[in-house]
Amino acid sequence: MKRTLGWVILLLTFWAAANARAAESAEVRRYLYVMTPGIRNYLDYGGAGILVFDIDHDHRFVKRFATSASAVPQPENIKGVCADAAGGRLYFTTLTRLYAVDLVTEKTLWDKALPNGTDRPSLTPDGRILYVPSLEQDTWNVVDAPSGTVLTNILTRSGAHNTVVSRDGTRMYLGGLKSPKLFVADTRTHRIVQEVGPFSSAIRPFTVNGRATLAYVCVNGLLGFEVGDLVTGKKLHRVEVTGFPLGVPKRHGCPSHGVGLTPDESEVWVVDACNQKLHVFDNQVSPPRQTVSLPVREQPGWITFSLDGRYAYPSTGDVFDTRTKTRVAGLTDETGREVHSEKLVEVHFRDGKPFANGDQFGVGRKLR
Repeated sequence: MKRTLGWVILLLTFWAAANARAAESAEVRRYLYVMTPGIRNYLDYGGAGILVFDIDHDHRFVKRFATSASAVPQPENIKGVCADAAGGRLYFTTLTRLYAVDLVTEKTLWDKALPNGTDRPSLTPDGRILYVPSLEQDTWNVVDAPSGTVLTNILTRSGAHNTVVSRDGTRMYLGGLKSPKLFVADTRTHRIVQEVGPFSSAIRPFTVNGRATLAYVCVNGLLGFEVGDLVTGKKLHRVEVTGFPLGVPKRHGCPSHGVGLTPDESEVWVVDACNQKLHVFDNQVSPPRQTVSLPVREQPGWITFSLDGRYAYPSTGDVFDTRTKTRVAGLTDETGREVHSEKLVEVHFRDGKPFANGDQFGVGRKLR
């Protein structure tokens, strides 16, 4: 009996060790999903469809797959993208519709027209609720993500445009391009519970830190960004880029249309459309202090980062190492054409199944 028990224990030990080795050797792939056309409706920056790039192999092109949005003669602008790795889905918007795509089969599951058009959405971390702004109109539609059903809407009359969710999923930040105030919604009640600002002008792209205490906001007319206190609701700082002229951008109508935090929140990166640059600020001091400026291959209109914080992704398709501040790659498609997009998101796969994802905004990820 003792000998039999010994064999059982030995076999169980071997089985556990084998499983551990299998888990360790499970293949992990980190991909960057780039939505095109992601610079207005321009097809010369990567055509139309979803382009996938391998982060761990020099950001080389992997594949392109079509959706019901791209399989038309004149594809509309892609307005925003969200991933739900746990649920195996990718969501994106055009000017008029919301789409759901299966990340494994790469099939379009459904697409739906929402009231008053669609702009850049955000998804709660549990994958249940999408907040989808109307196209620069008065409301945000609150959508059941699995089905695409509109549950309710939120009235702000702010020119609904950009949407960011807090890391804990309890707050949704609503930025409109016709208002200097940032609206904050409770994701349980879907009601506005706070207004932050006013900032010095209408809000353009913005981001928030991991603890949901600070917002970093681009506004019209400013080469740089402003900082708001999400606890008190007050504007704290106006941070201007120095040493570069304020010119006239050819898109978006504002000098800085893109701001992001590195995941560790040590730096703020802001785009400069007038001078074709990225400007990096030390965020370990208050207000943030300008440190270095980096040239990019075209006018930038967005910035986000890899989940591990190693890479910065401006909309120009340049890839920067955040540690060395050097350009390490440039996204190109299967024909060698430059790929540019303001709508991109990172997704991780293990043995062919998605299990982690980033965010289209450069959001902070420090929770303490």
